[in-house]
Amino acid sequence: MDIALFAASILFIVVSFVPLLPSSHWLVRVWEFPRLQISVIIAILLICHALSWTSDNYWLLINSLVIIGLGISLLYQLVWILPYTPFYKKDVKRIEKSQAASTVSVLSSNVYMPNNDFRKLIAHVRNKKPDFLVTLESNEKWQKGISEIESEYPYRKFCALENLYGMHLYSKIPFEEATLNFLIEDDVPSMKVKINLEGQDTLLYFLHPKPPSPTENTYAKPRDVELAIVGKEISNTNGPIIVAGDLNDVAWSPTTRKFKKISGLLDPREGRGFYNTFHAKYPLVKWPLDHVFHSKHFALVHIEKLESIGSDHYPLYTELAFIDD
Repeated sequence: MDIALFAASILFIVVSFVPLLPSSHWLVRVWEFPRLQISVIIAILLICHALSWTSDNYWLLINSLVIIGLGISLLYQLVWILPYTPFYKKDVKRIEKSQAASTVSVLSSNVYMPNNDFRKLIAHVRNKKPDFLVTLESNEKWQKGISEIESEYPYRKFCALENLYGMHLYSKIPFEEATLNFLIEDDVPSMKVKINLEGQDTLLYFLHPKPPSPTENTYAKPRDVELAIVGKEISNTNGPIIVAGDLNDVAWSPTTRKFKKISGLLDPREGRGFYNTFHAKYPLVKWPLDHVFHSKHFALVHIEKLESIGSDHYPLYTELAFIDD
């Protein structure tokens, strides 16, 4: 057996289970993200082992053990990502817009602050006509760059920042309440708005916590705590709820799964696809960082990853039908 093949196999067996370590350090948690890519690499390694099979008793034993380890690792990875494939039960039913008494749509876009392609985002807004547009990483430059849409969105809440965590909310629906919160970190905002939908108070949360990374937070704990706080608040709230934004976490991570479980919200992607919104510029680096969750009061009309606007994220458009379940 080739030494390079053996070394690569051991490496990907190890990184498959590194996230099980009781640490929130980015070097541990980063391996939760590329589960699809790791699965593909492991599958390739298994093929290579099959092609390099030997009758030598010593290498036969080692090769067999490595193949078993790779097989278990592949199965473990697939268990995490399976819910976001068409082979899994759908979490949210789909209905036609014509069957809905009313709908609400959200376009969430991490614009990437240095990006200047304002026209591309404006084109998406004009095409999709969402009820809510939330921009993330938006600063004063972006506020001015897309200001022409303000006539179409009379209800707005802005938090322009120059630290990659600015947030701008545009709405066609009047706010009954709109609050800007800094739940964990003083420079990381989130928004919570209340609207009236079909006579019911409806809450929308817009989030963008920092990721665990060498350039952001060394540890994932601030992000994890923010999602836990919002999830707990939602669990104690009745009525229709929507959560949207760049959570800087993949849909299949333990943190996001815990958020979904605590909050009781549904994920319209389950049983439909990955909707990989990041990275927009690197074909092999793809995972779902931008999310929409909602309560059982909604069914899915449409969900779509939109064309690039020059950011490192693709925008995500979601339209939900109010069903008052």
